[in-house]
Amino acid sequence: MTVGATVIDVNLTSTSNLNSVQTGSGTNYWSPDVYTLGTADNAPTASEMVSLNAGGTVTLTFSQAIENVYVGLVSWNNNTVDFGTSMVVDSYGYGYWGNGTPQVNGTGTGFYGAGEVHGVVVLPGSFNSISFTHTSEGWHGFTIGVAGVASAVPEPGALSLLALGMTGFAARRRRRA
Repeated sequence: MTVGATVIDVNLTSTSNLNSVQTGSGTNYWSPDVYTLGTADNAPTASEMVSLNAGGTVTLTFSQAIENVYVGLVSWNNNTVDFGTSMVVDSYGYGYWGNGTPQVNGTGTGFYGAGEVHGVVVLPGSFNSISFTHTSEGWHGFTIGVAGVASAVPEPGALSLLALGMTGFAARRRRRA
């Protein structure tokens, strides 16, 4: 995945076999415009997705921390999904296989697909990896996008040193006054 000028490697593992992987050819299931009805400013790349059918756990690991993961969904029919972290339904509506509604679970970490869910969910925050569980069905597909590369966060030790330095600076300033 390329974010600006930064290339980020993505490693996918799954506890069950993948149904298929589209890499730019074949049917474009990412139509119509349901994927841009929310905050995503572009639709998923045509004819690129990972297709699942047997339930299990999927993990995506990134070579660099990323911000706000956008998960494009196609045909999540009667499927139960849990990301284990807060998620927001960004858009949903009529897609290639029809229409459905994502019914968010009580913890806000996943949804049940009532009908053929097509749309986008966002996982807000910084991530080095994401995982989700899903249940079995004929097939359902996904792709990801991100808002950007995560901002550099100082190491906790550096924050402690900064706090210690500011305390010393304040104490020294108080003595001079």
